[in-house]
Amino acid sequence: MSDAGKLPSEADGAEAGTTDALGAEATRAGDAASHFATEALGDRGGIGRYVNVDTLEPVEFVPGLGFRPVVGQRAMTNFVSFQPRTTAPRHVHEEEQIVIVLEGELTFDLDGDVRTMRKGDVAVVPSWVPHAAWTTDSRCLEIDVFCPPRRSLLELAEAHAAGTQAGVAKGPGEPAAGDPDQLPADGQTGGA
Repeated sequence: MSDAGKLPSEADGAEAGTTDALGAEATRAGDAASHFATEALGDRGGIGRYVNVDTLEPVEFVPGLGFRPVVGQRAMTNFVSFQPRTTAPRHVHEEEQIVIVLEGELTFDLDGDVRTMRKGDVAVVPSWVPHAAWTTDSRCLEIDVFCPPRRSLLELAEAHAAGTQAGVAKGPGEPAAGDPDQLPADGQTGGA
């Protein structure tokens, strides 16, 4: 049978019984089939949705530090912008955090290990590990992934949605009508 009409993974799959780079017996097609399973083995987690981050109004809880979170049921991705000379103070939290720098640079303190992070650099912050971040003369755009969603950030988002947080007006970061799954763009001090 020709490869026409097959998915790229089907067309170039490895034969059964091949050995991977670590010497483990593996089948590329078997691994792909397992990874891209189509049979649900549990209850659906909800209805999927798309979000355009550019439509979320950033909220600053520290001057120069903007947060635009996108919340799922078991994870949160927070799009963070640092202006020059901005600091996310040293802090700890229960949630695991992965920091991914998209552009610019920032200095990151991971429990005393201080490094300059640039585009493509990633820091993994386990639960309760002290960390901080700051910019010097440049701005930085980065993504924070939290698992589970950052509790204090959720609380601030909920307060904002209810209109109870003083000084934070409802606006472009609010969920679209009929989209109860998307919380508004809110943040909290030290979200890095």
